[in-house]
Amino acid sequence: MSNKAGIEEIALSAARTPLTTGVIPDELRDALREHLATAATATGDAATNATRDVETAVVSAPVAIASGLDHASEAGAALSKRLFGRSGEHHNYNTHLDSRTTNRPPLFLMHAEGTGHDAAYDIISSELCLDGSARLNLATFCSTQMPALADRLMIETAQKNMIDKDEYPQTAEIEKRCVNIISHLWNSPPGEEAVGCSTTGSSEAVMLAGLAMKWRWREKMRKLGKPTDKPNLVTGANVQVCWEKFMRYWDVEMRLVPMEGDDLCLTAAKLRDYVDENTIGVATVLGSTFDGRYEPFAEIAAELDRIQEDTGLDVPLHIDAASGGFVAPFIQPELVWDFRIPRVCSINASGHKYGLVYPGVGWAIWRDASHVPDDLVFHVNYLGGDMPTFSLNFSRPGSQVVAQYFMFTSLGFEGYKRIMQEASDVAQYLAAEIEKIGPYRLITRGTDLPVFAFALQDEVTNYTVFDLSDRLRQRGWQVPAYTYPADREDLAVLRVVVRAGMNHDMADLLLADIRNHTEKLESLTGPLPTEAAEGAFAH
Repeated sequence: MSNKAGIEEIALSAARTPLTTGVIPDELRDALREHLATAATATGDAATNATRDVETAVVSAPVAIASGLDHASEAGAALSKRLFGRSGEHHNYNTHLDSRTTNRPPLFLMHAEGTGHDAAYDIISSELCLDGSARLNLATFCSTQMPALADRLMIETAQKNMIDKDEYPQTAEIEKRCVNIISHLWNSPPGEEAVGCSTTGSSEAVMLAGLAMKWRWREKMRKLGKPTDKPNLVTGANVQVCWEKFMRYWDVEMRLVPMEGDDLCLTAAKLRDYVDENTIGVATVLGSTFDGRYEPFAEIAAELDRIQEDTGLDVPLHIDAASGGFVAPFIQPELVWDFRIPRVCSINASGHKYGLVYPGVGWAIWRDASHVPDDLVFHVNYLGGDMPTFSLNFSRPGSQVVAQYFMFTSLGFEGYKRIMQEASDVAQYLAAEIEKIGPYRLITRGTDLPVFAFALQDEVTNYTVFDLSDRLRQRGWQVPAYTYPADREDLAVLRVVVRAGMNHDMADLLLADIRNHTEKLESLTGPLPTEAAEGAFAH
C-alpha cells in the first residue's frame, strides 16, 4: 500500500505539472509517462522496480529541466537576434529598458523612459502604413470615411462618458433624439411609443434584443407553470456570428435553419419544423453578410401568424437590420420589413455601417416599453442622478452618438437617399460588368444591399475565387473570398461591399484589375497549387 500511495502522489504531481518539450526532452517525458502507467498497474516486485524507475526519473528531472531552460534561453537569444538584429546581449527582463538607448518601440513591456509624444506618433503612424487602404477595402461593411467636421466633433466629444447622463445631459438628449429619428425611420406606428438605446454596435444590440426576448418568454412560461430551462431561438444559418455568441453566452439552444440548394437564407418554408413553445423568438436579417440579400420578412411573419392560429404559439419576430436599417428606408421605401409588421417586436442596426459613422455605434429599438422587461433595466445613482440603463457595456465615449446625430442633421433624408442610391447603382453596375467577363456567375446582384457575391462557373477548374482574391490584394483591393455555411460549403464566392465613397471611377479601376487577373488565370494550362484559405471573410 505504501508503494501505491507513493506512486499516486507522483502521478498527481505529474498531472499537475505539464511536461512539454519546451521544458524537458521528449525522451524523459515519454519515459516518465511509460513508467507511471506501468507503476499504476503493477504489483509486488514489479511495483517496486517500477517505483524505483520512477524515482530515478524524478531525481533526474531537475537536470532535465535545467537543460530545457538552457535550450529556452538559446531560443530566446535567437528570437532577439531576429527581432532586434543583434546577438550576445542578455537583458534582465525584470528591468524596464530605456527607449532612448534601444531606439525601438516597446514590444513586451514598457520602457523606463518614454519616447515623447512626437516620436511615439511617428513610430506608430509609420507602422500603421502597413495596414491596407480603407478606401480599397471592399470587405468591410463599416464606414471608413466621414466629413472633416464630423472628425472634429468626435475629437471634441471623445472625453464625454456616454453613460454619465447626469453630467452630460445634452449628450443624453442627443442620444434620445437619435432614438426618436430612427424609430420613425423604421415606421413606429402612431399611438405606440417606441423605446431604444445606443450601443457599441449591432453585436451588443443583438445581445440586448435577445435577452429581452428570453426574459419575456421566461416570464410567460412561469405564469403557465412550465419549465424555463430549455429556451431556443430560430434563425437562418446565414446570420452574423453575434447571434451564435448570444445563444452560447446566454444558454439558448441554437436552431439554425440550414441552407439548401438556392435557399441561402431563412425562408418561411421550414419554419414550422423549428418553432415550439420554448422558442423565444425568430431572428431574420435585413441584408445577409454573406451576399447582401434581404430575407422574406412578410412571408416569415405570415407563417408565424398561421402557426399561432393553428397551435396558439405566439412567437415574436426580431429584425437584424445591422446594414439594411439605414438602406431600405431611403431607397426601398415600398419594402415592408419594419414595425409595420405587427409581429416585429424589435430591430437593431449599426450606425457604423450604412449609418455612415465610424465604429462603433449601434441602435436597438423596441416596439414599446412592454417588450423590455423591467428586470433587465438597472438604476444607478452614484454618477449624480437616477439613471436607468440597459446595456452590456458601461463607460464609453459619447463621440459616436454625437457623430450619428451630426450625419442625420447634415445630410437629412434626401442626403442619405442620394448616398445610398449611388452606392446601390455602383454595386449593380459592378455586378453586371463582372457577369460579362465570362468565368463568373452572380449569386446576388446588389439589388438589396449595395452588396453582391459572385462565384466561378462550374467548368472552371484551374483556379479558385481565393486565387483571384489574392491577386486583387496585390493591387490593394481587399475583396474577401469564403465558403457558405454548413450544407452549402461547396459554394465559394467573392463578395463586394460598396459603401459611400466607392464611385463609378473606382469601380472601373476595380473592373480593369479583375479583367486583367482573370485573363492571366484563364491562360493557365493546369490547376494552381491548393493553399489553405486564410479566413479573409469580414463582416
